[in-house]
Amino acid sequence: MPFLPSIVKLLNANRIKQIEHFRKHPVDVQNQVLLRIIETAIPTEWGRKYSFQSIRSYTDFQSRVPVTNYEELLPYIERMRRGEKNIAWPGEIKWFAKSSGTTSSKSKFIPISKESLWGCHYQAAKDILTLYAVNNPETKVFTGKALTLGGSNRINMSDNKSIYGDLSAVLIWNAPFYIEFVRTPRQEIALIEDFEQKLELITKTTVSQNVTSLSGVPSWYLTLIRHVLAYTGKSNLLEVWPNLEVFFHGGISFTPYREIYRKLIPGGQMHYMETYNASEGFFGIQDDPGRSDMLLMLDYGIFYEFIPADRLKSGEAQPCPLTEVKEGVNYAIVISTNGGLWRYLIGDTIVFTSTDPYRFRISGRTRHFINAFGEEVIVENADKALEAACKGTGAIITDYTAGPVYMGETSRGTHEWLIEFEQSPCDTDKFTILLDEELKALNSDYEAKRFKDINLVRPIVRPVPVGTFKLWLKENNKLGGQNKIPRLSNDRDFLEEIYKYAGFGKDPAR
Repeated sequence: MPFLPSIVKLLNANRIKQIEHFRKHPVDVQNQVLLRIIETAIPTEWGRKYSFQSIRSYTDFQSRVPVTNYEELLPYIERMRRGEKNIAWPGEIKWFAKSSGTTSSKSKFIPISKESLWGCHYQAAKDILTLYAVNNPETKVFTGKALTLGGSNRINMSDNKSIYGDLSAVLIWNAPFYIEFVRTPRQEIALIEDFEQKLELITKTTVSQNVTSLSGVPSWYLTLIRHVLAYTGKSNLLEVWPNLEVFFHGGISFTPYREIYRKLIPGGQMHYMETYNASEGFFGIQDDPGRSDMLLMLDYGIFYEFIPADRLKSGEAQPCPLTEVKEGVNYAIVISTNGGLWRYLIGDTIVFTSTDPYRFRISGRTRHFINAFGEEVIVENADKALEAACKGTGAIITDYTAGPVYMGETSRGTHEWLIEFEQSPCDTDKFTILLDEELKALNSDYEAKRFKDINLVRPIVRPVPVGTFKLWLKENNKLGGQNKIPRLSNDRDFLEEIYKYAGFGKDPAR
């Protein structure tokens, strides 16, 4: 067994035992997490409001504390951002992870406490490497550099001296000094706001290094890989970094990118390990390379509850604990964390593939969305952007649907909109421009992905004949009642189905 992985395994032997413990005793571990974060938050305003000092069980917690969303937490978060202490978590929260917004705000600001930073996000980073070394005992990943690439990295100082940036920027900024010895690029490059400039500098500084691992979002990395190959004149990435062996990926589905990566990184030496991290916390790691699901990480200071996704709209469904979940059911995730989020509905949905241990796959969002490139465009964004485009061009829309056009080997990603107009726009190109610009104004993640056409190019607007969507509804026995056209999809299945009813025949986007 190679020397360095052996040392890593030795240093993390106790951690391996802890992971095995929560695999075997998930309920006990989750109950301990819940009681610990409740006890810690007793002196906070939130703890006093819901009498945390007298909570002794999950039943007490469930009956006393309401399920929340970002809009309901926003007044508390705004106070924390102004520097008020002991609001939802002890002390002052200085750091906030900025992520895509909701119906009422362009961006969300998720509080990051010291406990969540170190006990959740950084612990997960160590666990990823530990589990990878366990599954790949001959690995040489520790002999080279780990290339990390965030999406839109920037640290911002608020008027009250609270600090915010996207999660990757927060993690890079706060990382221990010794990480700089194993990570590339160096911090000052990683935190450059101009992504085009950052691509140039990352490429120039890393092509001569011994890069053995990548970590980040697949769509962003595809852009970097193409830039590296163009700069070096190489045909595949192993000609640049011959010891590259693993991509730790997350943020969006890897499925649309799998074949492209196989061509750009050929041969059998490359491994792919999925992770599930968000601004609100780190939730899952693909611990078994023979499986496509992830292990739910139960001891990061996060207590989990779940609501069947099909019951969300009723407003009557109560979250259930881990003990009551079933395999194959689509659940919305509710979390309480060591960062001051309490029974918080994060908007993601998962399906459990195993309950011994608890493994799952990400199934989507609680609402229609497009997140093929990390942009998280939701229906509310789409409706408002279309309204602006119609207003500016005199158009009237009957129905619409939209989905992604995936990146190809030589093409960038985009969105395709199939729109049935009652009154066509005076200028379709202008309509498209207005739609695109309004989406940027509404959604900071979409805006970042569209920056200088580096990752996403301007969307495609394709008018369909009058009656197209009605024909689809009729043919699928969905006329009348509560049936609706799916507005946004995270794959192309519905778009390609509508093509048939629009008379397009073969997918014109291909």
